[in-house]
Amino acid sequence: MSYFIQNILDRIGQPDLLEQLSKKLSGSDLNSLLLEVMRIKTSDCTPAQLLKHYQLNRFVKPADLPVMELRQAELELLKIFQKCSFTPLELSPVSILGACSVVAPADQKKILSALRGTEVLADATNAMALHISDLKKTNAWIPKTPNDKLRFSTIQRHVRTQVIPGKGFTPHFKIGCLVTSGMDTGNFTFEREALTEHLKVMNEIFLTYYCVDHLSFRLLCRNGYPDSVRLAEKITEHALQAMPDIIVNIVKEPEKDNAYYKGIQCKVDIKLHNRTFEIADGGFVDWTQQLLQNKKERFLIMGFGFEFMYRIANGLV
Repeated sequence: MSYFIQNILDRIGQPDLLEQLSKKLSGSDLNSLLLEVMRIKTSDCTPAQLLKHYQLNRFVKPADLPVMELRQAELELLKIFQKCSFTPLELSPVSILGACSVVAPADQKKILSALRGTEVLADATNAMALHISDLKKTNAWIPKTPNDKLRFSTIQRHVRTQVIPGKGFTPHFKIGCLVTSGMDTGNFTFEREALTEHLKVMNEIFLTYYCVDHLSFRLLCRNGYPDSVRLAEKITEHALQAMPDIIVNIVKEPEKDNAYYKGIQCKVDIKLHNRTFEIADGGFVDWTQQLLQNKKERFLIMGFGFEFMYRIANGLV
């Protein structure tokens, strides 16, 4: 417990309040209680105070980029996703509470938690993992062959609470996301095929659509597989067979640890206007394994900075 929280509990004379609320109340009882607290708080708020709150809250301001240009680009990119067999999804602006922190090493403090068992969407790939797991759990999707895959895509506005220094970083922003779900059938078949498909989409987006000067990929070897270096080599070999001109670099010993990805983390680097940017990040995660309690499940995610790419292309960063 932080000093700040402890100070609040001491100040109101309720040292066990957190335990009472989190352990002794059901989810529905806690929700009812908090809804009433919010009702009282808003009933005491005047219009003048409401405007002041709006002016002071960094999460609620509109995006500072031209809407029509972004919407046009969004539609064009979604068409590319669909052409590459990634079905576009329009996700809800909220996800289930714990969508990120329960299955991944993400701190709930960095996510805008809400009432009614929800949180403001902070990562579309987590939301798509839940959607896919639900499709499989309810048999709404049944594979016809062991190698069948589910592929989804979206361009979604995200909200994250951490402050990121640097020009072009805002509390809410749109990210383009791809996910592929399948099963382990041996010989890294899913991993080789799925990541190669993602690299093909990144090629199409950045070389053909954005016309960047240079595009390359880094495969960072991570824990979670018995031999991540061999995995990276197999993926690279498969990708080069499909795209002989692709540039893939294997990083066998990354400088920083990362418990988020399993086996391989993939970075996408571009060069535009004589500047180099890391524009996309992805890799294999075990979320569907956890959600469906099946070690054979495989899940690959990829996300790129859609709004950030606009800023780069237009010299705004």
